[in-house]
Parts: sequence; C-alpha cells; structure tokens
Amino acid sequence: MTTSPPTFSPEQEQLLHAAAAWRLIGLLFECPRPGWREQVAALGADTRDEQLRSAAEAAQTEASEGLHHSLFGPGGPVSPREVTYLGGVQLGYLLSELNAYYEAFAYRPDTIEAEDHLSVEAGFMAYLAIKQAYALASGENERAQITAEAAAHFKTDHLAVMVEPIARALESGGPPYLALAGQALFERVGPPVRTRLPLADALVADDGNEEMNCGTTQ
Repeated sequence: MTTSPPTFSPEQEQLLHAAAAWRLIGLLFECPRPGWREQVAALGADTRDEQLRSAAEAAQTEASEGLHHSLFGPGGPVSPREVTYLGGVQLGYLLSELNAYYEAFAYRPDTIEAEDHLSVEAGFMAYLAIKQAYALASGENERAQITAEAAAHFKTDHLAVMVEPIARALESGGPPYLALAGQALFERVGPPVRTRLPLADALVADDGNEEMNCGTTQ
C-alpha cells in the first residue's frame, strides 16, 4: 500500500523553504566539521535562493576550519557575536534575553557556539519557521501567530544588530561563499533599528512547550 506525500498550503510551503534557507545560512557561518559539507550541499541543492545555492557550491572548495578561525576567531577581522555590536549592553543581560527566547520555544541547538553567535541565531529563525509551519498544519493558528511575532521581534532586536556590519566586512574582505551568505542574510534582515527594544512583549511560551527536534537545526 502506497501513501501519498503530505500536501502543504502555500504558506506552509513558504515557511519550510524559509526554514531551509535560514538553516543553510546558519551552517555557512559555522566552523566546518565532519558532515558539514554534506549538509551544506544538500540544503544548497534544494534552496530557491540563487545566492545561497552559489554559496553552498563555493563552500565545498573554499571553506576550512583554519579559514573560519582566521576570520571569526579571537583577533579575527569579523566578529560573529551580537554582543560585539551592542555598545553598552552587558553580556549577561543579552544572554539572559536570548535564553528567554530559546527556552520559550524549547530551542536547544547542538553547538559549542555562544547563544549570541550568528549561526545560533540564524538556526533559531529556521526553528521558528518550522514551528510556525507545524502549528498551521495542526490548525493551531494562535500558536502560529505567536511564533511569527516572536520571529519578527527576534530578527529586529537581535539579528539586525549585527548583520549589516558583518555582511559589509565579508563583502570587502571575505571568501566568496561567505560574502554571498552575508548578502543573502542581509536581504532577509535589513539594516538595524536604531532604538533597540527590550525583550519582546510578544514572546509567549507555547502552551504545550513541546520539544521539536528538527534534524540538526542548530
């Protein structure tokens, strides 16, 4: 007996493609490790974003652990951590705010990177897109709306703080695969809002707060 493949509404399908793109962006800003190239290649082959597809292809030959550390490591020219771009905001406050988001949606990335690392925050956007699609598929429209609002606030309050300077730095002096990834990221986030809001009022824990494991959505 054969089963028909699941069908998705246009909104759900768009969210799943967005999740894959965010996940790929997060991976491209991670340090390469065993299995990394295979994950990047698989997501790159499926993405609708030409920049990300090109970035995934270029990463197969350009990326290396040494290059990653020379760019993003201590003393490197580009910081991938949000705290670098926040001025007077203390690290403890920032991490507390990020952890409030992550705990509310049971996001537990498998990574050694800090909570404010670009790869972790991009992974969270991927996770929220999948959560929203799942809620819509389950008929839980209110939960889907809460998740969408949290994603919008998170993108403005956190990712937008660091994306523009990172994208500019990579465009002028980074390897092509990261320059492309930075451009694709900036197109999704845009420039920072000058007045940073406190912890998003829309952040509400899911009623069930069930844990979703989205493959390797780190």
